[in-house]
Amino acid sequence: MKISLTSAGKRYNRDWIFRNCSYQFITGNSYAITGPNGSGKSTLLQSIGGAIALSEGQVHWHSATNNTTAEIAHTQIAIAAPYLEVIEEMTVTEFLQFHQQFKPLLSGITIPFIIDKIGLASASEKQIRYYSSGMKQRVKLAQAIFSEVPVLLLDEPCTNLDAAGIELYQRLVNEYCQQKLVIVSSNDIAEYGFCTHQVKITDYKS
Repeated sequence: MKISLTSAGKRYNRDWIFRNCSYQFITGNSYAITGPNGSGKSTLLQSIGGAIALSEGQVHWHSATNNTTAEIAHTQIAIAAPYLEVIEEMTVTEFLQFHQQFKPLLSGITIPFIIDKIGLASASEKQIRYYSSGMKQRVKLAQAIFSEVPVLLLDEPCTNLDAAGIELYQRLVNEYCQQKLVIVSSNDIAEYGFCTHQVKITDYKS
């Protein structure tokens, strides 16, 4: 998939978060959106994914065969972000089974394999509400990274992760995301060090 921004801008009230942003994001490449805290990196990321409507300009999602509407684009995109919650009344097994109904898992990958891969096999029967913040972040990353979709959006993906969790994140991206379009919103090199392109949001301030 290719995602194109054309003269894109987003504002809240009179304040422009970003403006005059024209850029192309292409499958098989990885991009880091960087900038100071509070500069609007997450807003740009969500606009790219179609979760937030632009105030001006356009975003187009181009699949292998045709253009895709915002209503359909979300089926081709997986996202992991601190502000997106998991269903805490479920176990991790139940949560991934539920998620799988909307977005299939990568071919040949099973839920027990995922749970073991992210180091939660011993906690697989516990409700997620009893997980630590780092364990919950591992679940969020798993549901995004192991989804069979061409686009992966990662907003501060190592939030609440310890050193072992950060190492796991980097390993999962390296093993399972090489053929995807990956866009990371972050100021932490540990989160976006693998990215081949960098988009500085300060370049798109009015």
